This record gives sequence, C-alpha cells and structure tokens, in this order.
Amino acid sequence: MLEPLERASTLPCWSTTVTPVPLSGGLSNHNFVVEDNGQKYVCRVGADQPIHNVLRFNEQSVGRAAEEVGVTPRQIYTEPDVLVIEFIDGKTLGPKDVSIELDRILPRIKHFHEAGMRALRGPILGFSVFHIHRHYAKLLHDANSRMKPELERLIEISEELETAVGPVKVALGHNDLLAANFIDDGDKIWIIDWEHAGFSTPLFDLANIASNSVLSDDLEAHMLETYYGVVPDANLWCRYRAFRAASHLREAMWSMIAEIYSQIDVDYVAYTGKNLSDFEISYDFFKSVAEKR
Repeated sequence: MLEPLERASTLPCWSTTVTPVPLSGGLSNHNFVVEDNGQKYVCRVGADQPIHNVLRFNEQSVGRAAEEVGVTPRQIYTEPDVLVIEFIDGKTLGPKDVSIELDRILPRIKHFHEAGMRALRGPILGFSVFHIHRHYAKLLHDANSRMKPELERLIEISEELETAVGPVKVALGHNDLLAANFIDDGDKIWIIDWEHAGFSTPLFDLANIASNSVLSDDLEAHMLETYYGVVPDANLWCRYRAFRAASHLREAMWSMIAEIYSQIDVDYVAYTGKNLSDFEISYDFFKSVAEKR
C-alpha cells in the first residue's frame, strides 16, 4: 500500500509529473492540491471508515449526483479510495460567513435536496443521526470508553429526540454541513465533502447548518421560513430543535470515538467536553419548545 502522498502523485489520470501539496482540513482522508498541465485539482486519498459509517463508493456516487445538479465540483478521476475533483478558487467559509451568506447557501441546499434524488445512480446509503448515536454507543461500550457511565442517559435522550422528530420527508442529504464545506467563488456557493451523504431528511441538514455555525435564533427562524415558505409553527420548531440537539450529540459522540481510535494529534477530550456542553444547552432548549407544542 503506497503512502498517500506517493499514491496521489502516481495516479494514471495525470498527464505530467506532479507534486501534490498537502491541504489541511481532512480528518478521515489525506487531501492534496495537484497542478497538472496548468490546471488545479484536489486529490483525496482515504479508505473506508466503517466506524464512522463512511464508505467511499457512497461518497463518490452522491458526489456525482451533486455534480450533475451543479452544486459541487466535477469529479475527474476515482478509485475505491481515491477521488480527484476540480479545484475551486474561492473562499472557504467560516461560521460567521455562513450567517452572512445564509441566503445564498439555502437555495443551493434546497436545490440539491429537490433535484439530487433524480440524479442518483446505483446503490446509496441511508443516514439517520439516531442510528449513528446507537452505533457509536455500542462501540464506546465495547471499548470501555471513559464515557461509558453516560451512555445509557445519552441514548435515552436520543430516543426521546427521535420520537419528537416523528416521520420525516426523505431526501438526499449532505448530513455534515460544517462551515468549511462551503466554498464561495464570488459567483456561487459550492458544497464539498460528501462522506456522510445519503438518504436523509432536509430538516436535519438545516439543523446541522445551525449547530455547526451557531446561528442566532432570528437566523434560525429566517432559515426555516425561507426554506419552507411559511412561518414555522410549534410542531416544526419542536422537530427542528430535536434535530439540532441530535446534531450536537452526534458531534460529541464522534469525538468520544476519536479519543480512542484517532491517530491525529488533537485534544479530543476537550472537544468532547465542548460538544457535550453545546448538546446539553440545545437539549434544554428543545425541552422548553416541546412543552409549548
């Protein structure tokens, strides 16, 4: 098995001798910028990560559908653990940028939700944040995680949130809408990194945007009204708040897993603590909304 840098430099898609330059930001793959014959590309090298429900065939298939509907860069070359896409010369957004550019982001997300299903080909994974919670809890229990005493309560809350969400509209979702997964080229917003994509529901993507970019209450109300075309009622607010709390819990449990298995030099214990704190705040907010429904 070649090292990622060597792998990226020796792909048969290159027409010249290339020197990949590492690109920061990848936690489950190695990213490189590659210039070949005057054109720039991003090369992602990474194997399947079943522990995080990441399978590369799914990432590539959903990426092709997203490409077809015009929301993500074009795929140039793929292998089971390699993805080469066009390089977008633009600004990678941060959380504050998402708040500022929300009205440009939402139409792109909604277009993908509505058109992406029709562009799909072949088998695609399903995504449920509540399944992810249960999956992580089992892994953490078996690994004797330091968080083992908390898992029963967290899963009880997850099931409470799942009941509050109730039946959902199925659409093709991104499911990991960090601010850094939006790139602004000055003309339009591009969406990247389809590792966790699959059959999901639009409301989770909206809650995921808010949880990752810390949207204000007013912006959350604006987002829901803009996306659905109606002022959100108590039922929609309750379901949305359940998903937002679930999004924070997923990130916290992802970090608990990373504490055990990740080889990257990151203070995951501190990251777990922050995300658990955000989860508890979001869960309290959900309970206050649920009482009014």
